[in-house]
Amino acid sequence: MSNRLAGATSPYLLQHADNPVHWHEWSQEAFDEARERDVPVFLSVGYSSCHWCHVMAHESFEDETTASLMNTAFVNVKVDREERPDVDAIYMNAVQALTGRGGWPMSVWLTPDAEPFFAGTYFPSEPRHGMRSFREVVQAVSSIWSDRRAEATEQAVRLTEAIGASLPKGTHALGKEQLAAARRRLLADADHTFGGFGGAPKFPQAPVLDFLLRAGGEGNDEARAFVHRTLDAMAAGGLRDHAGGGFCRYSVDRRWEIPHFEKMLYDNALLARLYLRSWQGDGPDHHRDVAVSTLEYVLRDLRLPGGAFASAEDADSEGEEGLFYTWALDEFRSVCGSDSPVGEALWGITARGNFEGRNHLRVVAGVDEVAGRLGLGADDVRASAARCLDALFEARSRRVRPGLDDKVVVAWNGLMIRALAEAGAILDEPRFLEAATAAAEFVLASASLPDGRLHRTWAKGKRGPRGVLEDHASMANACFTLYQAIGDHRWYEEAERLTRLVVEWFVAGDELYATAHDVEDLIVRPTDQMDNPSPGGSSLAVEALWTLALYTGESDLVERVEATLRSSTLLAERAPSAVGHLLAVAASLSDAKEVAVVGPDADELARAVRSSLPHDLVLAVSEDGTEPIPLLAQRLVEGRTLAYVCRSFVCERPVSDRDELVRLLA
Repeated sequence: MSNRLAGATSPYLLQHADNPVHWHEWSQEAFDEARERDVPVFLSVGYSSCHWCHVMAHESFEDETTASLMNTAFVNVKVDREERPDVDAIYMNAVQALTGRGGWPMSVWLTPDAEPFFAGTYFPSEPRHGMRSFREVVQAVSSIWSDRRAEATEQAVRLTEAIGASLPKGTHALGKEQLAAARRRLLADADHTFGGFGGAPKFPQAPVLDFLLRAGGEGNDEARAFVHRTLDAMAAGGLRDHAGGGFCRYSVDRRWEIPHFEKMLYDNALLARLYLRSWQGDGPDHHRDVAVSTLEYVLRDLRLPGGAFASAEDADSEGEEGLFYTWALDEFRSVCGSDSPVGEALWGITARGNFEGRNHLRVVAGVDEVAGRLGLGADDVRASAARCLDALFEARSRRVRPGLDDKVVVAWNGLMIRALAEAGAILDEPRFLEAATAAAEFVLASASLPDGRLHRTWAKGKRGPRGVLEDHASMANACFTLYQAIGDHRWYEEAERLTRLVVEWFVAGDELYATAHDVEDLIVRPTDQMDNPSPGGSSLAVEALWTLALYTGESDLVERVEATLRSSTLLAERAPSAVGHLLAVAASLSDAKEVAVVGPDADELARAVRSSLPHDLVLAVSEDGTEPIPLLAQRLVEGRTLAYVCRSFVCERPVSDRDELVRLLA
């Protein structure tokens, strides 16, 4: 026996390839060995930018004595949660059922039939704060398996039944009344002082904010105002990287001051899109700037050769969390020079610091306040701050960067492609459109199975496991958006193909499943209804199915969408924060519009639509009407360029004037 991770595609697994633990990847071979040796399987789940995953690895998995105990007592399996979200979801349910909470690293002990009987998260190398050491847990679980096998297997059966149980389903429509109730409940649970939801740690929860921004009707002024305050607070706080752009994963405090310093692709895709949509509505102008700087960060630091995007940057560099982003007072003054007094006042830079004796930037005073305090003009303060940020960025570029998880996660790339495509269309920025196109081309060329389905990941020339519902639905939505943004019909064809694959491989009866029909290595077949924290696969699929229905008018697609929304009503009523993206999609369905633009100047007239590209609209464009999209059928009038605006498959009279088209879309 030996460590078997050297051939893994996941950077996280490769980080453990030199451990003395005899790690397996998730495989039937591992469970066959456990059955043959009559020992449990120890399942350890984490991801490359997880700080406490690194801590537990260093404390326990790199320790020869601990590894020897593990190798004797168990068959040890290491899983990257980003590569196998299906495995992660199943056993996270077990952890939450047993402990009342979840998180990573996730530690679960399974029978050789893959049924969980004991679980936890991080265990320290020595007992502390009431926690047993990992060695003690290893010995205790081994004793349970040897001496109290019947109790362990009974527990495993009960847990497996619990995690395999279906979520309660609704029977009525997820309509305006239910959406208004969800909005009221979310606002009642909101932190109206500092923005966002809950205390510490505090996550952005972009899908929920997106719903509150989209939801119409009475009370939505309050919802939009809350979203704007939250976006302002996150942009001013330490969650945002003021020198380099982009957002960290979450704040360890209620005030958004100190983040957990890892940066995830999905967070930055969702937040860039959210800030742009806020600005596009009635949000402040600086929300546009935040969106652009976030996209620029992704293009600069997460874009890989070939055009796709890496998954994440670590929290740690040189073995310390946040070291890359933080500054001692003397460092700050040396870098910023004569601009330092402005920076110190704006960002609260002190000798004591706000993070382990160092300073992490966050806005503590406004420009006018600093100008008055220092006797400067407001424009002078802004110019000085900009110079200081440029200098800080340049200085830290010479530091050791946080580790990069360079695997390509298909679903998250779909989210970023969509954000770039929308921004490129709305802002008329060709670079964003080119980047979105290149990423989509790379993913579809490099991460496709022979039958047209997608892999979950790609890394260093190797394809990872088969894709889940989230991957196919996210890329379908990305391709639909790319088609609307640039008018290239091939992206419509790809979007339609992927959406029909969702129906073929992930739908059974009234259920949308996270895994395809032919996945056999799981104890239950999971659904993917809840955001975690990126949009759930079911809600992304509903969005893609509805978009295709608007293009084609196919009633079976409409029925599938309505059935999924009905089945999610109870969940939306009881836990709206868990299904923010589904609520956002539902909020956009009631007034959805189909726009067909045909004729020799179709692309020019379509610019009026692309400059806004609202959530509740699909756009089809053709100069000659030959593309086989039902929405375009029989629209062409020889020699004229016309736009048709339709609602619920009923169309207004066609218009040829840009201003009149804008009025119809309002």
